[in-house]
Amino acid sequence: MKDYIRRFFIAGIMALCVSLLFLGGKHSKAAEPKISELTEHWVWPADGVITDTYGTRSGQHKGIDIAGDSGSPVYAADAGIVSRSYYSQTYGNVIFIKHNNQTETVYAHLNKRLSAQGEIVSLGQKIGLMGSTGDSSGVHLHFEIHAQAWTPDKINAVDPSVAFGMGEVGQAVNAAARTENAREVSARPSNFNSGQITNDSGETYHIVKTGETVWTIAAHYNLQPGDIASLNNINPDRILTGQKLLIKPGNFSEYTVKQGDTLTSIAKMHDTTAEAIKELNNANSDVIKIGQILIIHKK
Repeated sequence: MKDYIRRFFIAGIMALCVSLLFLGGKHSKAAEPKISELTEHWVWPADGVITDTYGTRSGQHKGIDIAGDSGSPVYAADAGIVSRSYYSQTYGNVIFIKHNNQTETVYAHLNKRLSAQGEIVSLGQKIGLMGSTGDSSGVHLHFEIHAQAWTPDKINAVDPSVAFGMGEVGQAVNAAARTENAREVSARPSNFNSGQITNDSGETYHIVKTGETVWTIAAHYNLQPGDIASLNNINPDRILTGQKLLIKPGNFSEYTVKQGDTLTSIAKMHDTTAEAIKELNNANSDVIKIGQILIIHKK
């Protein structure tokens, strides 16, 4: 009987110890600072417009994309030490920074790296220039945050909105105002509307402003850069401030040039002008060929 009581007593003590360990472990985990608390002082890593967010592409996009001018500065989101600085087939020119809060950030597709491995960098320090190297379809910064450390499977990836507040595609962000709270900067609206024009034919145009790229404009209008390039018959890497870009076509029809046609006769037939046809078809002369297809405004 005494042996039974002793065994029961020992079992009770062991159960109590296990319970205390379990509760203690839970308490310690709950006491750990959240990523949002560790990054309250962080700054946006670049000026530009958000063109893609975390978790898109069937969950494969583990960061945020900020499009801007080629060669524009890229900044360290926080102080730390450069853990890697090299060229990757996927990331292109890329820099990794390990921070004091044990997070690690990634700055990819850079045109040029300005910080080397082992370098200690400060909050807001310029570490590179924005570009389109590696597996990239246009000039932008791909930025990632990882809890503890970056791994090839990106299992530690954290949504950057945890650090900067919610960011939406088409939203302008400003890294230059580095003395301001990052979340206040993230709330600034984009100023695209001032460049939008809609004419009587239902066409929508955008007047390019300083600092804009085809990628930032396309993101605002929920288009692909290639859509704008095709509509305007342009090289998407070459646009100029003040340039008028067609964003949404009006009502158009196609006309196939026949023998004896001239731009003037075709224009009269469709109640338009020869100059309007030339402009719509990006033609520099009045010469047309039999079988050529011309885009014409519908009335």
